[in-house]
Amino acid sequence: MRIVEKPWGYEEIWAETPRYVGKVLHINKGHRLSRQYHEKKEETIRVMQGVLTIETGNGPQHSWKYGPGSVFHVTPGTIHRFCAPDNDVEIMEVSTPELNDVVRLEDDYSR
Repeated sequence: MRIVEKPWGYEEIWAETPRYVGKVLHINKGHRLSRQYHEKKEETIRVMQGVLTIETGNGPQHSWKYGPGSVFHVTPGTIHRFCAPDNDVEIMEVSTPELNDVVRLEDDYSR
């Protein structure tokens, strides 16, 4: 297992193989990830703690709230952003192994 510090919190990568990756994302209250999409990476997340806001879409964005136990699947090309506006959020993510496949469209941390 390894910890990867992020400006919005951190990731715990608990499984990494040539075929899949498992991690837990800890998003601090008031923070959000970049608005992004993946060219190859496919991921499924499950909210473990807190209420996660997910924004999707290009142009007019749509926003949904997901509580503990909720599942969201991200296919390649899907524009999305994970947000924790009201509380710390913990999500479990299982994905294909392309960890650096991130096309950022907007980022609060100038990455």
